[in-house]
Amino acid sequence: MMRDTDPWTLGVLYSLTGHTAISSKQHVQGITLALEEINARGGVLGRPLAARIYDTESDLGRYRQYVDRLFADDGVDVVIGCCTSLSRKAVLPTIERRNGLLLYPDLYEGFEYSPNVLYAGAATNQNTLPLARHLLRGGARRFVLVGSDYIYPRESNRVMRDLVERQGGQVLDEIYLPLQAGAARMAQLVERVAALKPDILFNALVGQSICELLQACADAGVDGAFPIASHNITEAEMLALPKPPAAGHITSAPFFSSLATAPSRRFVADFRRSFGARAPVSQIAAAAYSTVHLFALALEEAGEMDAQAIIAAACGRRFEAPQGEIVVDADNNHTWMTPRIGRWNGCDEFDIVWQAREAAQPDPWLVNYGGAETLADAEWADLAEAEKEGIS
Repeated sequence: MMRDTDPWTLGVLYSLTGHTAISSKQHVQGITLALEEINARGGVLGRPLAARIYDTESDLGRYRQYVDRLFADDGVDVVIGCCTSLSRKAVLPTIERRNGLLLYPDLYEGFEYSPNVLYAGAATNQNTLPLARHLLRGGARRFVLVGSDYIYPRESNRVMRDLVERQGGQVLDEIYLPLQAGAARMAQLVERVAALKPDILFNALVGQSICELLQACADAGVDGAFPIASHNITEAEMLALPKPPAAGHITSAPFFSSLATAPSRRFVADFRRSFGARAPVSQIAAAAYSTVHLFALALEEAGEMDAQAIIAAACGRRFEAPQGEIVVDADNNHTWMTPRIGRWNGCDEFDIVWQAREAAQPDPWLVNYGGAETLADAEWADLAEAEKEGIS
């Protein structure tokens, strides 16, 4: 029987080893920092928040094994984790069957809803649409699409292809590799892309494959020959290489460590105080950190580890996150957030070259997808306009 002084325990499922270790480490560091802050203020309703962490080793079988263990043996009702759609879909049947709650602080392909999931990463309309708009308005017309061979990359590329072709652009090729493709396969991919000479290489490779792609470009002497655009290449992958990639690569995300706001600067300073002065700080870390804080606020209102009570308390609740104010949408359990575009500076961070005037409502099913015909000439605020209005 739980006592009033016992900790609230949050299950944590990430791959601290294996193919997705880079992004998983960012998640766990963001979670750890949030837990430390919450507990330093007295926890939730006078009880500390604790984490029961399992390293899933980038293995779907371990995700299934450990989510069962969290519920059956560890007495956990709320889990945060799963940095790929494969792993999210692997644990979702258990989450729903046990009426638990999955906190999912990662960008994904959209087209999903579960009453047992709080989706706290960017949806497609919050990253792919702004990215396509930015690239098309910049004159890009020849694209190559690459991805790891599973649902998130294939759906991301499907949407990007449609957006490009609606504007009269051309997809020169669409290439998929296994999750763990290896250096030789990646070198072949880069050779193929270099021969096609695209304006943009749109990346939907995930995990270690991102680093292998960037390194293969450098090894082939084509780093910088074509910008790599994505919504999942972060500071963490860039700084994991022996030498940072050339300037000019583009990412669409709600947060960059260069964001010059008080909440962002405070978060980055606290993160590096905890994990090292040169630690990369990405949208992944910021999303995990914000999700735990948002969860703690909802738990305080709900007063119990009950999935539906926590979801109800979270919907409509606002939190001043490192990326700006976020709100959980009551219609779909996804999160309002501000889209941004960053350009890699060739050294240590992304320079923000565009941001939306305000937070974008999550539209995981792309209900407003029909408006894409105006992507190339629609009038979005550029960064200079945003700065004049004091929102940068």
